[in-house]
Amino acid sequence: MEQREFDFKNDTHRRFNPLIGEWVLVSPHRAKRPWLGKEEEDVVENHPAYDSKCYLCPGNVRANGIKNPDYTGPYVFDNDFAAIRMDCPDGKYEEGELFKTKSEKGICKVVCFSPKHNLTIPEMSVDNIKKLIDIWQSQFSELKKITSISNIQIFENKGSVMGCSNPHPHCQIWAQESIPVELSKEGCCMKQYYSKHKRTLLTDYLTLELKKKERIVIENEHFVALVPFWAVWPYEIMIVSKHEYQDITQFNDEVKKDFAEMYKKVTIMYDNLFETSFPYSAGIHQCPTNGEQYPEWHFHMHFYPPLLRSAKVKKFMVGYEMLAEPQRDISAEISAEILRNLSKIHYKNI
Repeated sequence: MEQREFDFKNDTHRRFNPLIGEWVLVSPHRAKRPWLGKEEEDVVENHPAYDSKCYLCPGNVRANGIKNPDYTGPYVFDNDFAAIRMDCPDGKYEEGELFKTKSEKGICKVVCFSPKHNLTIPEMSVDNIKKLIDIWQSQFSELKKITSISNIQIFENKGSVMGCSNPHPHCQIWAQESIPVELSKEGCCMKQYYSKHKRTLLTDYLTLELKKKERIVIENEHFVALVPFWAVWPYEIMIVSKHEYQDITQFNDEVKKDFAEMYKKVTIMYDNLFETSFPYSAGIHQCPTNGEQYPEWHFHMHFYPPLLRSAKVKKFMVGYEMLAEPQRDISAEISAEILRNLSKIHYKNI
């Protein structure tokens, strides 16, 4: 039998993720297999603009008895059921090398995108998304002044399939004493790269991707949206700043508007993919806030969407992925091509 040459776009292989120093198994041929597994129920988003039972809508009373103001733009407040709190007492417990625990202090905030119960990012105006980014910027500035805070994580869970407990569009901000695991892994890899090259890892990565064009989905003057070479989720996207910003406080109004435009277009493409309100978890990664200098850090935003073949078929992390390493069936190049060719006008407006 004649030995054919290896083709990483079609043959099984592992890809290295230099951001966290880990590998992902890619099996492109498996995307062709018939699906007889679980399918999710149709996701029909038909929410009203105002819901009297929603504890995030303007004028409604939350679980702790506090009444929301009649807000007209983004609205931020301390999470009533915070996962981490500043009043946690100091303490730790250790028993030998195998049992260790320590207290963790922090602040959790909720940011409603707008007063409308049914208005998600892809259907918001760029100007209103910029107002949300203004809130992120001001909150980051205020929270990093707290000397005990080392990391500020801004993230959004969209859709019940991603564990979102309230359909009113919102995101969260968790500020805490420790630097979480994923940020620690990225920070370690970026620091090693910067020490060797005196450039950020994502600067060099972006330069290569812009030359190849294979995985670029969309770009504007200040940001690039691409499917990472090492993507795990089916239609995973990463927004990377073209400039080496360490955190969001360095954005001027022009940069914030470009970021808002990119955020909107990425989520429009997601909704257009299966003509549904596309679920995902997304979050911003930026430098720690413990007072040290981090020239190696480079601002970026991750999008992890679970849908694979249609609005009904979800990508689960199970079996091999939980016990061995991440694995994906659709290559980053194919995902990028599919997303790139989608309309940038929301399907509801076509």
